[in-house]
This record gives sequence, structure tokens and C-alpha cells, in this order.
Amino acid sequence: MAMVDDQSTTCLVLGGRSFVGRCLVARLLKLGNWIVRVADSDQSLQLDPDLSYDSHLKHAVFTGRASYFHVDVCNKKSIVNAIEGSSVVFYVDDDSSFNHDFFSGYMIIVQGVKNVINACQECKVKRLIYNSTADVVLDNSHDIHNGNETLLYATKFKNIYSELKAQAEATVLLANDMDGLLTCALRPSNIFGPGDRKLLPSLVDVAKSGWAKFIIGSDGSICDYTYVENVAHALICAEAALVSRMVSVSGKVFFITNIEPMSSWEFSLHMLEGLGYYRPMVKLPAVVVRLIVNLIKWMHSKTNFRNNSNYSVHNIVQLMSYTTTYDCSAAQHHIEYSPVVLMDEGITSTIESFSHLAKGSSSVILDKLYEQSKMEQLLGDGEVAEILLWRDERKSFFCFCGVISLFYWFFLCERTVVSSTAQLLLLITFCLYGYSILSTEMSSYFHFEVSETGMRNFVRNALNIWNGVSHVLRSLAQGRNWSLFFEVVVLLYVFKLFVVNSFPTSLGIVRSGNRRITRDFKRANEALYGIRDIFAAVEHINPTFNIERFSRSQHWTSPVTHWGCDAVYGGDRNGGGDKSGGDRTPEVEGAVVRAQQG
Repeated sequence: MAMVDDQSTTCLVLGGRSFVGRCLVARLLKLGNWIVRVADSDQSLQLDPDLSYDSHLKHAVFTGRASYFHVDVCNKKSIVNAIEGSSVVFYVDDDSSFNHDFFSGYMIIVQGVKNVINACQECKVKRLIYNSTADVVLDNSHDIHNGNETLLYATKFKNIYSELKAQAEATVLLANDMDGLLTCALRPSNIFGPGDRKLLPSLVDVAKSGWAKFIIGSDGSICDYTYVENVAHALICAEAALVSRMVSVSGKVFFITNIEPMSSWEFSLHMLEGLGYYRPMVKLPAVVVRLIVNLIKWMHSKTNFRNNSNYSVHNIVQLMSYTTTYDCSAAQHHIEYSPVVLMDEGITSTIESFSHLAKGSSSVILDKLYEQSKMEQLLGDGEVAEILLWRDERKSFFCFCGVISLFYWFFLCERTVVSSTAQLLLLITFCLYGYSILSTEMSSYFHFEVSETGMRNFVRNALNIWNGVSHVLRSLAQGRNWSLFFEVVVLLYVFKLFVVNSFPTSLGIVRSGNRRITRDFKRANEALYGIRDIFAAVEHINPTFNIERFSRSQHWTSPVTHWGCDAVYGGDRNGGGDKSGGDRTPEVEGAVVRAQQG
């Protein structure tokens, strides 16, 4: 075993197996002037051969430059055993293990920080650097543009974790310069990188769900992101600054970012496209999606149904909804921080390290990220489970529509059950009969092929229309484009004038005219029948009287000449009928009697 240099500084990385802790331990070991004590809640040190960070730790443990301690932050004695002999403590707790329970979270985060501070004071530790989060100033109702350290804590925190972290951060800062302990805190924003258990897995969960088809929120929201190695570098810079510039650093807090703000959706799309997921095209307002997700969470809380993907969607919706950028000039000036890894390099290395999360990959890590619910355990993996749990979206959608249709047919149509059943069977019979009589050529039209280019053009045009309407509505809501406002008002007024108001009026005129024409036609028809009866009576009295000859001699055409003659004789005038009156109508008989009496 190699000898340890006496000039090395002994430090404790509390939470050394967390996302940031692994990277910090590896970076401290690379510098070569640190003896690193790794403390975490695991009973023993479990190394991951796939992570490069653990390869450095394995070698350091073998050479004696690193050691591992099992620590329970709720137990002060175990903390003292790990800290004793150290001059610096880096506290980087793991947020991925937070289970959304307030009491347990308070005991681990807030009470744990108090125990660490007391242990540091007892062991005469000189410097304590706490890794906080930028979320302590977020209230999820306002944007933050270039926020600096003068921002106050949020009046309404985005979640329980942020509230507890704010309490822990304030406790660390208040403990500064007490019993010789110097403290400071860092607020990194949206940490990502290899080994991430929160941000990128949440994006993948959303990509695997139905929300991957939509762009949630505005693509104009800008956020600051921080690569994990830059966070580790900032922690080391803060420790060095506490030694050289104690007055300007101790008791202070600093925002840490990559100093490269970018669109939230641009960041997400870079990550997801690198893992093989498709780019979404349809935009949905973040307010609508937030309401839906909150409703689902409320329903699950009432039914004790747990699905971690809902928390992932909720976190991503919050990320996409607001602009959150921070000013790192204080960190650059006081602790001499500057990013050591740029955004493009960080995104590339993150994608490479998460190749097991790529689309179509069957990974054991994905199984660990997803906790099977009680409902899934009860239903199993059969066809019923696929429909009820929306695993097969197409089949579930058609079944849902069928259930809604049956509910409407039997319960909302104000018919009896027997009548509804009979009409449903009749409808099914007609459908089956119509399907059975389809010709082979006609049936073949159901098996057509649509070109992919044509379908893509159709979908693209539909999405352009949808996005155009969304853009117009958003412009109207902002109230800045007055010309567009007046154009929409004029179009709506014209639509109301010529369509809404004119259509009922035109329909009323048509119906009134139709009734008048029908009434006039009935009167004309009655007059024609009267004339027919008169001529029939005259011809009965005087058989030599001929209607057609009479009409020609008078140079006019009788309305009964064309069709009334057959009716007068009750049949064919050339012998097909009986002139004796056997086929006469009652009206003709009455006219004959009146003529004879006259």
C-alpha cells in the first residue's frame, strides 16, 4: 500500500455516493492533495464498474487515500466517528432518495444538517461547504431573469424538498463563524451529467409516456443548467476561497450554472434525440398540462395509487413552464468559479453514459427506476391490463370510446332498456348486412396504402394550422398586436352578421314561402277539380258536346284538356271506359244530378 503524503488535507464528503458526491470524490482524488473520507447511508461501499468515478475511488481505497464510512445523519455519534480528524466537510445530500414524506424528509435534510453542524463544531472542523439548490427561490408562478444572491426565499415553494433545502441552507449560513466553523452554500441549477437519477430519467419517463408527442409549454422558456463536474469544481473553489478570502465568502451563498442559458425544449430535445426518441411537433399550453397532471396526482392521492411517472411529468412541466436564469458573477468574482465543461461537451458525455436508456433498450436500470404499482400487480400483464392501464394506446382509446357510446345509448337517450337494446341490435344487424353485401372490389378499398410523404405533408399542414391558431391566440392574450386584434374583431362581426343572424332569417323566409306556395297549389287544385266536374255534367246531359273541340273553337286550352278528360270519363275516352257512369266519381254523380234538376 502506498504511503500517504503528510501535506494532504483530510476532508469528508458526506453523501459521497450521491450523484454530485461521486463526481466530487473523483475530482478530489484527481487533484492528488486530498485524503478523502467517503460517508453515506449504505452499509458498505458498492462500486459501479461502469462509472469512471468509481474506478478512481477503487484505486484510492487500495492506496489508502480514500476510506468509506457508514453514516446515519439522524445519528450524531455516527457522524462524529466519520468527521473526527477532518478539517473540511463537503455536505452533498442525495435528492433522488427523497420520498415526498415531510417528516422523514425533515429528519434527514433539516435535522441532519443540524447534527452535522454540531458534529463539526465538536470535532473542530474548520470549513463546511453545503450543496444546496437554486430551487429555494422558485415559487412556480414567476419567471426569474438573471437572478442573483439578493433574491429572497420563495414565499410558496415548488415542492416539499425545496422548502426543506431552504431551511437546511439557512441553518448552515447561520452557523457561520460559530466555534471556529466557517460555512458557505452553493445553489446549482438543474444539475445533469453521467449518473443523474432525476433530470434525465424524468425526461425519459415523459418520452416513454403519451406526453412525448407534445411540446409542453412555450419553447421560449430559458433555463440555466449545470454539468455535474462543474458543481464539483465549484465546491472545491468555495473551499479554497474560504481559506484565502474568508470575509467575502464565509456565510454567503452563490449561484452556480454553466453560464450558458438555453431553451428548456432545446436541452430536452438534444438529450432525447441523442437517445433515439422522436421530436414532438404539437404544442400544448403548460397551464392546461399542469392542471391535468395536478388532477391526476390528486386522484391518485385519494385512491392510494402511486405512479412515479406522474411526478416525472410534473417536474418536467414545471421546468418547461418558466424562465429561470441566474447571474453567476458573484461566484466568478469571489470563489473564482468558471465552468470546466461546456454545455455541448456535457450533453454529449451525458448521452453516451445513458445509452442504456435509449429507445428500444431493455435495461435493468429502467426496471429499478420504475416501481410497479398495486394496480399493475393486481391486473398482471394480460389484455385487460393493457387496456385499463393504457399500455396499448390505440386499443384503450377505442375501448374508451365504446364504453362512452354505450353509456350514452342506454342511459342518456331517455329510452327504455328494451327499446335501446332492440335499436342497438337493429343497428348491428344493418351494419353486418351492409358489410356482407359489399363487393370484393368495394371491400378492397379498405386495404389501401397511403404514401408516407403524403401523410407527413398532411400532418405537417394540420400542425402548422394548429400552431398558427395557437400563435394568434397567444398574441391576442398578450394584448400587444392591436392590428391583429381588430382584424379578428371584424371577422367575428362579419361572421355574426352574415351567418349567425342571417341564417335563421333566411330559413324563416324559405319556410314561409314554402307554406304559401303549398296553400296556393291546393286552391288551384280544388278549382281544377270543380271545372272538371262541370264539364263532366254538361257532357252527360249533351253527349254531342266535346271538350276538346270546344276548346279549339274558342282558341283556348282547358286546364282539363291534357289530363282532365280521362278523369271526366273515368277511363279511356276511346272506349276503354264506361260513359254510363259506372266508373264515375261521387263528385261527378253529384254534378250530374244537379244539372238534371236544373
